[in-house]
Amino acid sequence: MSIVVTGATGELGRLVVEQLLTTVPASGIAAVVRDKEKAAGLAARGVELRIADYNRPETLAGAFRAGDRVLLISGSEVGSRVAQHTAVIDAAKAAGVAQLAYTGILGGPDADIRLADEHKATERLILDSGLPYTFLRNGWYTENYTVNLAPVLAHGAVVANAGEGRIASATRADYAAAAAAVLTGEGHLGKAYELSGDVAWSLAEYAAEIAKASGKEIVYNNVPAAVHQEILVGAGVPEFFVEILTDVDEGIRRGLLAGTNGDLARLIGRPTTPLAETVAAAVAAQ
Repeated sequence: MSIVVTGATGELGRLVVEQLLTTVPASGIAAVVRDKEKAAGLAARGVELRIADYNRPETLAGAFRAGDRVLLISGSEVGSRVAQHTAVIDAAKAAGVAQLAYTGILGGPDADIRLADEHKATERLILDSGLPYTFLRNGWYTENYTVNLAPVLAHGAVVANAGEGRIASATRADYAAAAAAVLTGEGHLGKAYELSGDVAWSLAEYAAEIAKASGKEIVYNNVPAAVHQEILVGAGVPEFFVEILTDVDEGIRRGLLAGTNGDLARLIGRPTTPLAETVAAAVAAQ
């Protein structure tokens, strides 16, 4: 039996593996990756590599073993994820894994944004499969915002159509620690965890944190969705992704990402990483 992390060289996957390595021998961890060379560092540390591709179902036949505990990290290709996840679920069922944990979206079946559709479909597929499951319904990553600090600092503004909506974000490392806890602990089968940060913040408060950390004047410009779409298209963002981003902002405005039930902090055994800490580190890295 191994603890298996799919997408193990991705931004979340690599953090999950790092967290697992703090408590689990490397020989007990398997990383499912597309690119063997990209995962060479993991192999050098003793982690087993299993080469497979979500888009090539035949490669997944050897990715799992009976009794494995598996983390299915959702694919990044919006529009292709249901087919990709179906391939993983089918392979996991054929292998007889002991647990399939899945990284979905905060709110699960109640999430009413377009980005949630594939996550909801995947949860239904997992339930229909009969596999022992754990749903990790991740809220927003703070890094979803801090990765885009350069234009904010250049223009002195955070631009969105989220109104006064609040976001209970946490860092990828926080979510990775929760995944590791679920994969190594007991009592998590058949559970759905709504994971979010301890404190929900507004984009005006986010702008204030950037201003504090940078010493620059930063404001929050709340604009209509149509205007925000024009700005994003003008910045070169692909049109299909523009629609997703502005739809997410509308969800934030409605309170979709504001929930703070404490599941994440309980799983990781500590408070979630504060917004100010992540912003300060991101500004310092510019």
